[in-house]
Amino acid sequence: MGLSGSPRRRGNTEQLLDRFLEGALDAGGLVEKVILTQLEYPSCRGCNACHKTGSCIMDDAVRELYDKLLAADCIIVSSPIYTMGITTELKSFIDRAHYLWVRFFVLGTHIISPEEKVLRRGYFLSTAGMDQENVFDTAYPMLKALFNILGFTHCAGVLARNMDGYGGITGHPTALDDAYRIGNEAVRGIMAGLPCIEQIKK
Repeated sequence: MGLSGSPRRRGNTEQLLDRFLEGALDAGGLVEKVILTQLEYPSCRGCNACHKTGSCIMDDAVRELYDKLLAADCIIVSSPIYTMGITTELKSFIDRAHYLWVRFFVLGTHIISPEEKVLRRGYFLSTAGMDQENVFDTAYPMLKALFNILGFTHCAGVLARNMDGYGGITGHPTALDDAYRIGNEAVRGIMAGLPCIEQIKK
């Protein structure tokens, strides 16, 4: 399952996601891409009703999508970096996962064992215009939270900075090929029952 959190269609980050999914498909995987801007859903209300039931009171496209993500073997979350952070679209979607956090950490009704989690792969793909070494740093805590809530191991994806300097993702010397390779290796590893080798610990 690939999620595009960019408000711009067919931009740098979505092209990265497409190449990852292409590599996964060529390895024999079943792939699906979801464009978050095409879904209609409100932000989390912070009402905490889910603390009693483990369910969100808003029965909408977000809940349907989270059901799909929970059932997937691999999820790929993509977002460009805007003003040193992930997009509003992706942040709002992550906030809506709070009811799943409640199930896992409060009610104990959504338990994915460590043995299961190590074989479930989560990847983050991102691009940034700036050529600044720490430009992706603020994204890590949010992606770590999402992957932990859903029960996925955070595997190393593709982070491509200096898009302004390269003139876009197609000018980057390795990013698109890296995305294809990682997508291909992800499916092959999952089929072989192997965990990802390079994991993100931040």
